[in-house]
Amino acid sequence: MFLRIDLSWLLDLAQQEIPGDPAIFDWGALEAARARHAFRVMDVPVYEQPHHRAAALLEQLVRVPALEHSNELYGVVVAAAYLHACGQPVAVTAEEAIDLVEQVAEARIDVRQVAAVLREWSR
Repeated sequence: MFLRIDLSWLLDLAQQEIPGDPAIFDWGALEAARARHAFRVMDVPVYEQPHHRAAALLEQLVRVPALEHSNELYGVVVAAAYLHACGQPVAVTAEEAIDLVEQVAEARIDVRQVAAVLREWSR
């Protein structure tokens, strides 16, 4: 299944799931995340599997903040919601999520490694 999300989907998640209903700090960052997860080269998806697309969303939203606060939480929420919408429910502890987000924020892992972690979360 190739689910393509849009800006309204991202905005709904921010409003519904992030405490304090943060304002959008950078609209371009949201659009970059939306575009990145669905990007194609010569009509071939760059991110072929749902966990790859979820990883691209998470990495983009954590490293290029879109909200006035809680961008790390937002990245995890978006990735988990994306996987769930693709029929892959996520089981993760808060500690695991925090560890992943810290690694992403500090650029210690790349999108492929994030995808591998997300795949484990959705088994």
